[in-house]
Amino acid sequence: MAERIGAFAAGAMYAYAFVGVLFAILFVLRGVQRIDHQAQGASIEFRLLIFPGAAAFWPLLLMRWVRVTGEPLEEGNPHR
Repeated sequence: MAERIGAFAAGAMYAYAFVGVLFAILFVLRGVQRIDHQAQGASIEFRLLIFPGAAAFWPLLLMRWVRVTGEPLEEGNPHR
């Protein structure tokens, strides 16, 4: 029973990582400039730097990418 649970958990982690890498490739090529307008024309070094984070946090970035309206988001921080 424990082996089945372990195999399922490992398979789930591999699937998450695989989807994350695929998403990160698309995100660093097209998505980052839609979410952050400051990233337009960013260097390859910057894109390589954000690649691991995009692969790890792909569900959050995907939700943000889908919700983008094309306008910069308003800062909600009252201390600025």
